[in-house]
Amino acid sequence: MKFKEKVLEVVSKIPRGKTMSYAEVAKAAGSPKAYRAVGNIMHNNPDPENVPCHRVIRSDGTIGGYASGVKKKIALLKKEGVIELK
Repeated sequence: MKFKEKVLEVVSKIPRGKTMSYAEVAKAAGSPKAYRAVGNIMHNNPDPENVPCHRVIRSDGTIGGYASGVKKKIALLKKEGVIELK
């Protein structure tokens, strides 16, 4: 399985109301130092309905980027009950 496929699989399993950092996703996908690659993969997410890329945040707890805009990402996370947003 390619790294991209592993990343999409890991992110698809993040439950509603939970988040993972880009670094945590990279580590879970088998390449701990590839957190920037995770960001690029999330930016080009081919299936946001099944791969909830909005649940991937920065290691420092801040939101990070989102292809549909940071405001949309924040709204989605608030709707899912993620309450600790920096």
